[in-house]
Amino acid sequence: MKKLAILLVLSVSVLSLGAQAQEALDIEKAIQIGLEKNLQIKIGVENVALRELDKKIGAGTFFMPVIDGNYLRSFATEDVTQTFVNDPENPRQIDDAKSRNKTYSFVGIYGFRPESVVTMKRLGVLSEISELDSKVIVENTVAGISTAYYLLILELQRYQVLKETLRLSKARLDIAQAQYELGGAGKRDFLTAQVDYNADSSLLITQEQIIQNTRVNLNELLAIDPETEFLLQDTTITIGETLSLETLNENAFVENKLLLVNQRLNNDAYLQIKELQTSRLPGLNLNSSYTNQVFNSDAGFLLQNERQGLNYGGNITLNLFSGLTLNRRIQSAKVNKRIQDYSLEQYEIQLKSDIQRAYNVYSKNLQLLKIEEVNYEVAKENSEIALERFRLGIASYLEFRDAQVNLLTAENRLITAIFNIKEQEIELMRLSGKIFFDTSYEDFSINP
Repeated sequence: MKKLAILLVLSVSVLSLGAQAQEALDIEKAIQIGLEKNLQIKIGVENVALRELDKKIGAGTFFMPVIDGNYLRSFATEDVTQTFVNDPENPRQIDDAKSRNKTYSFVGIYGFRPESVVTMKRLGVLSEISELDSKVIVENTVAGISTAYYLLILELQRYQVLKETLRLSKARLDIAQAQYELGGAGKRDFLTAQVDYNADSSLLITQEQIIQNTRVNLNELLAIDPETEFLLQDTTITIGETLSLETLNENAFVENKLLLVNQRLNNDAYLQIKELQTSRLPGLNLNSSYTNQVFNSDAGFLLQNERQGLNYGGNITLNLFSGLTLNRRIQSAKVNKRIQDYSLEQYEIQLKSDIQRAYNVYSKNLQLLKIEEVNYEVAKENSEIALERFRLGIASYLEFRDAQVNLLTAENRLITAIFNIKEQEIELMRLSGKIFFDTSYEDFSINP
């Protein structure tokens, strides 16, 4: 990594804008805070946990037996009249006859459907999709924090440029005032210098407002209080070695998380078809129970009846006809699979186009940077010469102001070109799935 000096050293007072005892912040720490506090990431982690739970529940539902335990205790008091075949003329009358029933049993049921195997594979794919979605959120958050961090540096650099411009305007105003008071220049030149000085002061105040809002935007991504201020450790924007378009494309088609999501969605659509087709196969149901039942009665032939033992059995089910519903569901799943094929192909085209667009901006700004570095040096030298000529009374105020504006424009174009390179570098890293170029992705756990 090499640093491109922009010849603007930001002082501590400029970086803090009057704040005291601020905590130091660099890009690595900003990313770490964002990963720990950003609420979108926390939501993504919880969604992963839900998918993992669904997968575990599915495994228990499809491949584990269901065992129920039952206990029954009942009592009855009845008036009973009994007429017997061998003595129909003399019915037997029993008042307040009591009966008691006690039963406990254990029932186990195991059902196996062939489509359950495919369903479990689908649940695994859906779990992978959820995890990839979480990683997409993480990558987008890191990219957003990085861009916001470097944008704050850019705005602080612009503040320093405007501050230097104001210093030159003040020097010009002092010279114009001295010349006016000594009679060497008209009042018009002095007033014009005063107007330009006021205009530059206004730009500096406006830039302070921009910096404040840029800080708030960064704090929002870090999920911290908007009034929190950090002392940035970086005063220049660091860019890496020149990126290769071929390498970016190769990495993207292996590492891009959204592409991996689309591939998993395509696989899920295929498994939906297999799941429905497999449901045509016969299913197996096994059942077993152990029962102990004791019945006591004051009336009837049996005063006590006790039964206990093991029962077991099974059955095979096969759907023969369901009103063509299954056929329609299979056809619908096939249509959905074709849609996912088109979506995957479309995203591959979009991904390659996004990389190409970002790389075009990136490469053009690399070319512009070389021009702007030279242009800045020329503008800086021209401004120094114009100030000296103005001080000696050789140059007019218009000539000096023109050199001053040219320097301001050159400085802004230079630092903006550097920021644009960094911004597109971050975007290209994100698109290629390599956004964690300074922070190991493996260090971030998505487990709740």
